[in-house]
Amino acid sequence: MESGEFLNKVAFVTGAGSGIGRATSIMLASRGATVIVADIVEEGGQETVDMISENGDEAVFRHIDVTKRAQVADVIETAVAEFGRLDMAVNNAGIGGMRTPTANYPAEDWDRVIAVNLTGVYYCMKAELPHIAAAGGGAIVNVASIAGLKGFPAHAAYSASKHGVIGLTKSAALEYARNGIRINAICPAFTETAMLDGLLDMKPGLDTQLRQAIPLKRFGTVDEIAEAIVFLCSEKSSFIAGHALPVDGGLLER
Repeated sequence: MESGEFLNKVAFVTGAGSGIGRATSIMLASRGATVIVADIVEEGGQETVDMISENGDEAVFRHIDVTKRAQVADVIETAVAEFGRLDMAVNNAGIGGMRTPTANYPAEDWDRVIAVNLTGVYYCMKAELPHIAAAGGGAIVNVASIAGLKGFPAHAAYSASKHGVIGLTKSAALEYARNGIRINAICPAFTETAMLDGLLDMKPGLDTQLRQAIPLKRFGTVDEIAEAIVFLCSEKSSFIAGHALPVDGGLLER
C-alpha cells in the first residue's frame, strides 16, 4: 500500500478488467480503498482482483453489463449492502465501434456504442449517486475522451457518445454539488490499450501518424490516465467539479 488517503473508502470501477480501468483499480486499492472491480469479462476482472490481492490490498469482482439497467442497480445495491457505503465511482466501461464515414455507419453499431458508452454511464450514475450522497459525499469520474471535445472522423458513434458523457457529467455536477459529490470527466488522448491496438490495426502507418500528431510524440500510458482519475477522486481536487480534463500530451492545443 502506497498511502492511506482512501482508507475506509469504497470505490466502484467499471471496465476494470483491463486497460485504464484495471490501472485505476490497482491504484485506488494501493492507496487504501476497497475496490469493487466490475466488468463484463469475468476472466479479466478476476485477474485485476488477483493483482490487487497480491499487493496486499482489497478488491472483489462483480460481473456487470452496463447496458442492463436492472443489473447495474442490483450490482451496486448488493455491493453497498456488503461493504456498507460507496464513496467514489469511476465509470470507465466503453467500446470503440466501427471506423467508417457517418453515412455508412451501421445503425446497429451506433446503438451498441451509445448503449455502452453513454447510456451505461447514465445507468451507473443513476444507481451510484444516492449511495454516495448517503455516505456524506464523494466523487464520480466518468471516462470520456478527447473525441468528446473535438470531432473524430470516421467514429461518429464513439465521438457522439463521449460528447454525451461530458454533457451528462456537467449537468449532474451542477445538480449534486450541494450533496458534496464532485462529478468530473477525464478525456484521454490515444493511450496504450487494447482499444488503441484495434484502431491501429485498421490502417497501416496510423501508429506513426498519430504519434506525430501529439506534441509529446508518444501515446499515453494507462498509469498516467489512472493518476489523473485518482486525483479527481481525491481531496486534492476538492474544488474541482463539472470539469472535463484532457490528458492528451498537448494534442488539443494544436
